[in-house]
Amino acid sequence: MARAKERVGGRATAVMSSDVFDAAIVGAGIVGLATAWQLINRNPGWRIAILEKEDRIAAHQTGRNSGVLHSGIYYKPGSLKAINCRRGLKLMVEFCRQYSIAHDICGKVIVATQESQRPALDKVLENGLANGIRCRAIGPDELRELEPASTGVAAIHVQDTGIVDYPAVCGKLAELIRAAGSEIRTSARVLSMNRSNGSIHLNTTSGTIAAERVINCGGLQSDRITRLSGARPQVRIVPFRGEYYVLRPEARSLVRNLIYPVPDPRYPFLGVHFTRMINGEVECGPNAVLALAREGYRWRDFNLLDLGSTLITPGFWRFARKHWRTAASETWRSLSKPAFVRSLRRLVPAIREQDIRRAASGVRAQAMLPTGDLLDDFAITKTDRIVNVCNAPSPAATASLSIGETIAAHVETIAS
Repeated sequence: MARAKERVGGRATAVMSSDVFDAAIVGAGIVGLATAWQLINRNPGWRIAILEKEDRIAAHQTGRNSGVLHSGIYYKPGSLKAINCRRGLKLMVEFCRQYSIAHDICGKVIVATQESQRPALDKVLENGLANGIRCRAIGPDELRELEPASTGVAAIHVQDTGIVDYPAVCGKLAELIRAAGSEIRTSARVLSMNRSNGSIHLNTTSGTIAAERVINCGGLQSDRITRLSGARPQVRIVPFRGEYYVLRPEARSLVRNLIYPVPDPRYPFLGVHFTRMINGEVECGPNAVLALAREGYRWRDFNLLDLGSTLITPGFWRFARKHWRTAASETWRSLSKPAFVRSLRRLVPAIREQDIRRAASGVRAQAMLPTGDLLDDFAITKTDRIVNVCNAPSPAATASLSIGETIAAHVETIAS
């Protein structure tokens, strides 16, 4: 079998000719897996290699997701978020039905707890109706019928919201991808990329492969992978940790489905809320604090390179000056269980400290612009033979099958 010698990462690396794939995808989260599946469906016979630095798929954002099937009610009509969320929800429900994956379109309520929130609540409803979502305004009496333990001056009932088992979705996608003749290589961190003889050679911790095309779905590491591809990302990933509690079994009856606050339009996070999960637990949270590592799920998780990258981000200090009060409040709520409970009681007054216990945290890959603004829409760029998914914030899991279609369309314009 022929071998081609290539200079990769400063050393000669042997590349097996049989390892020239039609496409290589960096990252085996739900977006990477969905993209591979859409490429295979659209291009029968393609061989795809998915490269994942962890020893398993869906190890970070996807595997720590709360499992919400978002309706798209918050997103600006016509935005990539709105379009992909609506189509992605439809595709995800169809996928789950086809492969018997647990899901439930249970609906949720968005609750205004004080009169001053009514204008923002009205704006959310307006957005939802413009996006074609089944949603309607309800009063306190109907809110109590839907969620007896919740109180508010007004609310929106969103019928199109649901819950799902995203790890199970990823497991089925991986099974289908492998059955179609493609590969998922774990413990394969990408170290460098080089173009040679019409292909891109990816040097990883488990060997080197060559591919006609590369798709970066690296999530928390997406900006770094973009730089490895030779492009200069316009954003820097800043990690925010979301910390959760769950209701103890004896308190789960306080929440029937999903209860959300009215979001603050100045901030890209939805605020502390309640989510009934597909396994029957009820999650409470998250708050949002700056993570000291891109994969830092606890305060003691610290990575000097990651923190340094955040602190030298051009817009970070502008962002910090603008939002320091919110940051201080979120940090205090992270450190103080009573403060966290007070936030929860705005939506469900009967919650007590003894009703909740700590749960696993997640880290959100938030793209920050040089201005200090947080990029709040999907961002996909293309250079020579490489497509970089530079930002895929929530609702990326809901929208993943639709985002996969969009990415696949970009990839298919790259000549082999």
